[in-house]
Amino acid sequence: MHVGAAFIVIAAAGAYPLREWGSAEITVAVAIGALLSTCNALVGYALIEYAFERSYTTFLKVVLGGMGLRMACMLGVLMLLIMVFHMHTVGLTVAMLLFMIVYLILEIVYLQRKVDVKNQG
Repeated sequence: MHVGAAFIVIAAAGAYPLREWGSAEITVAVAIGALLSTCNALVGYALIEYAFERSYTTFLKVVLGGMGLRMACMLGVLMLLIMVFHMHTVGLTVAMLLFMIVYLILEIVYLQRKVDVKNQG
C-alpha cells in the first residue's frame, strides 16, 4: 500500500518538470528507473513477510542476504541499461536512487511496525 502511494506521489511531483524540461529519452529513463526500484521494493516487502515469523537466523539470512542480492541485481540491471541499451545515465540513476531511498525508509518503518505489533501480542 505504501509503495503504491509513494510511487504515485513522487511520479505526480515529477511529471510536470519532466514534461516541461525533459526529453523523451530522459522521461523513459526516469520511468524505467522508477519501475525497477518499485519492483525491488516489492521483492523486499515479500522477503520481510516470508521471513518475519521464522527464526532470527533465517530472518537475517533472508532479509540481509536478499538485500545484498537485490542490490547486486539492481547494479547489474543499471549497468546493462546504460552500457547496452544506452539509456540516459543521469535520469535513470537519479530516479532509481530517489525511489530506492524513499522505499528503503518505508521498508524500515514497515519492519519496525511489524516488530512493535509482534512485541505487543
